[in-house]
Amino acid sequence: MTNRTQPPADPYQDVPTTVVFDEFSETATTLTGLYNSRSKGAATAEGREEWWDKVMALRDARRAVPAHDRDQLIAHIAQWTREIEELESSERG
Repeated sequence: MTNRTQPPADPYQDVPTTVVFDEFSETATTLTGLYNSRSKGAATAEGREEWWDKVMALRDARRAVPAHDRDQLIAHIAQWTREIEELESSERG
């Protein structure tokens, strides 16, 4: 018996790709806001630049994903959601 890893189930299985794209956009916007907030609140110019570089990298990543590529949209939503959770957790802790 072959042990193959199955991809995770599509969490948006019954949702049109256009709605998945909306979620992708909203997630990117939320993460951009967190990065921007960190940039503005940084104690040093280097810190501000580091966070601003993340804003620009996120912008570029967002633009690189085709609106119809469901797999990439979902992968980015998952990645960015984890990062949002980590940033929000570090703000509380």
